[in-house]
Amino acid sequence: MTDRKTLLITGASAGIGAATARLAAKRGYDLALNYRSDTKGMQAVAVDCEAAGARTLILQADVADPDQIAAMYAQIDAEFGRLDALVNNAGIVDQAAKVTDLTHDRLRRMFDVNVIGAMLVAKEAVLRMQAQGDGGAIVNISSAAARLGSANQYVDYAASKAAVDTFTKGLSDEVAADNIRVCSLRPGLIDTEIHAKGGDPDRAARLAHNVPIQRTGSPEEVARAILFLLSDDASYVTGTTLDVTGGR
Repeated sequence: MTDRKTLLITGASAGIGAATARLAAKRGYDLALNYRSDTKGMQAVAVDCEAAGARTLILQADVADPDQIAAMYAQIDAEFGRLDALVNNAGIVDQAAKVTDLTHDRLRRMFDVNVIGAMLVAKEAVLRMQAQGDGGAIVNISSAAARLGSANQYVDYAASKAAVDTFTKGLSDEVAADNIRVCSLRPGLIDTEIHAKGGDPDRAARLAHNVPIQRTGSPEEVARAILFLLSDDASYVTGTTLDVTGGR
């Protein structure tokens, strides 16, 4: 028997998700680690987490597919029997484009992953936390783009993250009486692979001069803020959004 809490992190194979997994393992969590395609990256993260004392479960699932979400949670139920916390991190960005160049297929994929997927993953977490009866914590990963708009680059991504912020507030109000806390965290210019996936690998470094603190952030800095929001140190914090943006 263990007193380690169980944490599900979606999109845990790289970047913010991977940094959060590694830190959570050191902070005493057992981990359900979701990824979509980066098997090698996910295995490396799991090895590090296990070396830090965590029990890990690797879960390959595309959060845009409700059936894969259901299968993922069935594995969590079988392996851990409970869920104490969720970091709703899985998300995508696309190539830079103006709104006049956006296609229906691109918008559907963006919102299926970043919004609908996040909502369905959170729904399943809440159902388990309510059934357990002792509360829980959810951190939805948004973006500073939600309030900056990302004109001429990723307006669709920004809009999807604004939806995540609104969802966070609504869900938090619904489940606060169940002692389930729900917060949103907005990273700013963080040095991760997401910029390369958007076709602009040097974007963070190029724009760092626009950040008041005059540098990009690290995934580890974001992870520390996430772990704070999950912790008992944030026991009176819910329904809010924390910017981790260097002042931008």
